[in-house]
Amino acid sequence: MRIYKLLFAFVLCMATLVASAQNLEQASYALVKRVVPEKAGWFIPQKLNSKTSKDCFEIESKGGKVVLRGNNGVAIASALYYYLTHFCHCQITWNGTNLKLPRIAPVVPHKVVKNTPYNYRYYLNYCTYNYSMSWWNWKRWEKEIDWMALHGINMPLALTGQEYTWYEVYKSLGFSDRDLSSFFCGPAYFSWFWMGNLDGWGGPLPLSWMTSHRDLQQKILQRERALGMKPVLQSFTGHVPAAFHTRFPKSKLKKTNWGNGFEDTYILDTEDPMFEEIGSRFLKVQTRLYGTNHLYSADTFNENEPPTDDPAYLSALSSRVYQAMSKSDPQAVWVMQGWLFYSDRKFWKTPQIKALLQAVPDNHMLLLDLATEIEPVWKRTEAYYGKPWIWNMLHNFGGNISMFGRMEGVANGPATALNDPASGKMQGIGLTMEAIEQNPVLYELMMQNTWQRSPVQIDSWLNDYILNRYGSLNPHAVNVWQILKTTAYNGKEIRDGAESIITGRPTFDTATIWTKTHLNYPRRELLPAWDEMIKAIPTCQKSDGFNYDLVDVTRQILANYAAPLQRKWVQAYQDKNQANFKQYSNEYLQLITDMDRLLATRRDFLLGTWIADARSCGSTTAEKALYERNARNLITLWGNKNSPLHEYSCRQWSGLLNDFYKVRWQKFFDLTAKSMAQNEAVDVRVFDKTISEWEWEWVNTNKPYPVHTTGNSVAVVLELHKKYHELITASL
Repeated sequence: MRIYKLLFAFVLCMATLVASAQNLEQASYALVKRVVPEKAGWFIPQKLNSKTSKDCFEIESKGGKVVLRGNNGVAIASALYYYLTHFCHCQITWNGTNLKLPRIAPVVPHKVVKNTPYNYRYYLNYCTYNYSMSWWNWKRWEKEIDWMALHGINMPLALTGQEYTWYEVYKSLGFSDRDLSSFFCGPAYFSWFWMGNLDGWGGPLPLSWMTSHRDLQQKILQRERALGMKPVLQSFTGHVPAAFHTRFPKSKLKKTNWGNGFEDTYILDTEDPMFEEIGSRFLKVQTRLYGTNHLYSADTFNENEPPTDDPAYLSALSSRVYQAMSKSDPQAVWVMQGWLFYSDRKFWKTPQIKALLQAVPDNHMLLLDLATEIEPVWKRTEAYYGKPWIWNMLHNFGGNISMFGRMEGVANGPATALNDPASGKMQGIGLTMEAIEQNPVLYELMMQNTWQRSPVQIDSWLNDYILNRYGSLNPHAVNVWQILKTTAYNGKEIRDGAESIITGRPTFDTATIWTKTHLNYPRRELLPAWDEMIKAIPTCQKSDGFNYDLVDVTRQILANYAAPLQRKWVQAYQDKNQANFKQYSNEYLQLITDMDRLLATRRDFLLGTWIADARSCGSTTAEKALYERNARNLITLWGNKNSPLHEYSCRQWSGLLNDFYKVRWQKFFDLTAKSMAQNEAVDVRVFDKTISEWEWEWVNTNKPYPVHTTGNSVAVVLELHKKYHELITASL
């Protein structure tokens, strides 16, 4: 009898393994069909039984087919992308895709075998969910999940639908919809609501949003898990509604304020018995709704200092946050963004960091060194004092449009850290940008690190990038990227990409608080890249990626030119030369007009799609208006009309340039011309107050913008090159 039981168990185990392999192969083949539908028949995805705990893949030609083997869906997708890039010279990015495959599948002459040295390849930042993803539907999410898998991502932050989890939790505690109406923020501000920075702003949030995004999250997680990803969900850190004290008058609440013009929020003290109760309840509800991979994001002090720097206090607090997770899920791993150690290093010194981290078992905490390419915090914390950690590229702040990056650092940094004995328990690499859909070269380069232990050789990698992107290794295109490598992408001097003064609130100064205009290269050194792009047009103009880059380089050249042009009209004002002021201010306005027309040729740079996508999320007229207001507010004022964050998320987009930035400058120039005529000084403070009223009106306006491109990129660029090249050269 016993032998039959053992045989039955063996058969059952084998059947489970076969079913698992079949499900993996089906999910992987479905991805292949989405990515290359007309050539899907070339490929056979297969489960690879690997002896290593880390992901691996194989590629080989067999029987006229290309066999893609991987230990999970991400590995198989990575094998597909490796084949597409190395054998078909194709590329898939947010800003330009080349999938011009040959008629016959190229043969893989020798089996390709790749192993990753990294357990985790992390993806996303809380802020990405709003600066880029606020209005995404399933179609857009499906495309992004495929992009993740192709690029080796296996650990995405998954926050969609969290507001519904909170809704269920607080309703179960007796809170009414009225109590919660001032708690939940609008859809463009969830990132800061989730981190406890603000309540209610941009709301009230319709219940229809919560239920629709609960359903969307379930689809997202199902797809990610089917491909072998391990999504990171959220955990409780104490953020409660303002009505909490009324419902639970004996509770220990702390009032905190993020600043930036927002009202206080309320944090339940970890010592309060209800902290563990709510934390446990939250995970139970979330697991019922969304399942779990035992990875939970929890950020206790995001841009808010603790009430004391006493290590004992910080240690006890950290321990209780973890206990709230582990009570419901003993396998819980706390995934902590290390941003606080970067943004507030004056507070977080060695005793404080140690206290916060060492209160949690090493195998139940994972640190995200959130901006390693800017400042590697692991180097001043003894690799997070023994905790596992991940090397991340942050790169973009606020979704600003600027050609910028640390190409050398991204190519060398991960492998250098991996091979450094001092790096401790480095477990992975990741992308933690505040926004995506710009600077695609940096993201392709960063994820090149996934399948190798040594630094990326930039020049040879760039040649492959150009060939895959443009379909030709054109010598002028090669020259472009050699120039860009040493200018826009040299990563020197500044933290993140410089802005154009055009997007700043009108001023006589060379910069504003969030419109930082200092470049990491002399303007003149970028100009030859524009000339080389022009020369590459005959060979490369049929490439989608080339056309994006052609527009982006032109945009950057013109955006840079705004500064010397500004100096001319400022000088005219100071000299009281009305004729010169009129001439140069008109040239400045015309520059904005020309930039808007240029950007209108690419869907990547349209305000209209951002607004239309926001409105499409609404099912009633009121909901559509609310979501449009959120969309307009985030990228302009950010908060109310007195918001100190105005321009933090500025965008160089067609529609926004003409309808918002140019109008502001026109009003400023009109005031200045009038003041000059009356021999009076311009009162900039009064102007700021009046223009903020106009900005608030703009935020609250409903108006459609084009969602389709206008004009031909090549034709417009050639026209602008002829018009501006000599003017720009003379200004350098």
